[in-house]
Amino acid sequence: MLHFVDASPYIFRAYFAVPASITDPGGRPVNAVHGFAAFLLRLLAERDVSHLAVAFDESLTTSFRNDFFPAYKAQREPPPAELTAQLADCRAVAEALGAATFSRQHYEADDLIATLLAQVGGPAVVVSGDKDFAQLVTENIAVLDFAKDLLLDPAAVRQKLGVRPDQVVDFLALAGDSVDNIPGVKGVGKKSAIALLEAFGHVEEIYERLEEVEILGVRGARSLRKKLEADRDNAFLSKRLAVMATDAPVTATREELRYDGADRAAVEALFDRLGFGRLRERIRAWK
Repeated sequence: MLHFVDASPYIFRAYFAVPASITDPGGRPVNAVHGFAAFLLRLLAERDVSHLAVAFDESLTTSFRNDFFPAYKAQREPPPAELTAQLADCRAVAEALGAATFSRQHYEADDLIATLLAQVGGPAVVVSGDKDFAQLVTENIAVLDFAKDLLLDPAAVRQKLGVRPDQVVDFLALAGDSVDNIPGVKGVGKKSAIALLEAFGHVEEIYERLEEVEILGVRGARSLRKKLEADRDNAFLSKRLAVMATDAPVTATREELRYDGADRAAVEALFDRLGFGRLRERIRAWK
């Protein structure tokens, strides 16, 4: 099975979960790198990985979305310098273990994965704990929250979020997302967003039939229509922010993503430099 890995959540999780006392021979912290490598090795051991791509965020704080909405993710604290210093080695580990890796300035890892999926298609699994990836789910594409061992297919997305995969961006357009600083429609919560999408399908249809909102039968329908009218621009801005790009400047064929195992020479040199003596013992497949 083709697996796309969203690297950043697992790098961050490793940085905060693995003791900073893990250092390279020069005394520099490599806890994030060690934890990320252990995650990839466990993924390869537990999953049927025939093809593998790992996408990285070149910037952890900005993307092209900041060009038209400067406040996008602006509320986030900058990542610790000790973490940022380990990012290049995290990518080097993924490459040494045999993964195809991708990153681009001004695009998030989400956009790279969405673009590559549009090119190569399914069946595929996206490995991430980010709920935004639910928008990519189809009968052929699932999202795996590896830490929770939770696989999201279309039915699971509906159960978890209350909407279909093709409505996830509409849900975020209405309810917003404080994690990414997506504003949504002021005063519209998750329950109202779900009710609106049940009735109208998508944001565009809601605004085409706005006069029908009051006959929804939900509590506060009259005030809900006023909120939608007042915050129309934010609704469409928020949907634009939530949609993953499928035109990022990356290309690959399915064959180019084939997983053939770790590169022994690259692993030996990199793991020696990082001081990862016993970790290499977990590698099960070599080129």
